[in-house]
Amino acid sequence: MFGRKKNKMEEEKKNESVLTAEDVKELTPLYSNVILALKQVYDPEIPVNIYDLGLIYDLTISKSRDVYILMTFTAPNCPMADQVLMEVRDSVQDVPGVHSCEIELTFDPVWDRSMLSEEARVELGLDADDEPEE
Repeated sequence: MFGRKKNKMEEEKKNESVLTAEDVKELTPLYSNVILALKQVYDPEIPVNIYDLGLIYDLTISKSRDVYILMTFTAPNCPMADQVLMEVRDSVQDVPGVHSCEIELTFDPVWDRSMLSEEARVELGLDADDEPEE
């Protein structure tokens, strides 16, 4: 009996994490607003926002509106890392409808210029043919 109850609870938890088409439709505006919030946070050394710099590796929003962000920095020894992380968290948590924000920092893969958006390339005056230095 206990085993069946445990399996049912595990099944319900699994179903909570699966998004339906209706969930996606409902969360799409929130996702867009979180991206807009991320675009308000700028790298302290490069005059481009962290989203267009390609520093956001993963952005996930659960049904319960918990936001998970996997991000990096342009350099692992960024002296302003704590401030930028705080700005990201504050900006995202200020988005109406967001329940919480968890940020994970990674340096794998290492950031390079190939991760720049087209907007960032234009803003930095880089040609599409500019290849990252090896």
